Amino acid sequence: MVSLRNRHRENAVASLTIKNIPEPLVKRLKHQAAAHRRSLNFEVISCLEEMTHSIPDADALLARARAVRRIPKGIRLNDRLLQDLKTAGRP
Repeated sequence: MVSLRNRHRENAVASLTIKNIPEPLVKRLKHQAAAHRRSLNFEVISCLEEMTHSIPDADALLARARAVRRIPKGIRLNDRLLQDLKTAGRP
């Protein structure tokens, strides 16, 4: 059973104060908010949510880069092979 006091904490919403926002940025945010028919506050929250969804997983990117960089044993890198690899799959 959840007490009212604990339930209040679960539903608590944090506040954030942002200082020294450049005026051109505020104008753009207000314009976007009006275009999306939302408050400035909700527009900023939407922008932050969208931004955090697009942050790539650094470990996954690093693993992918390492896999791409692997050269199979017995293959020597030379200019011809590099050129073939660069153009592979391109028209």
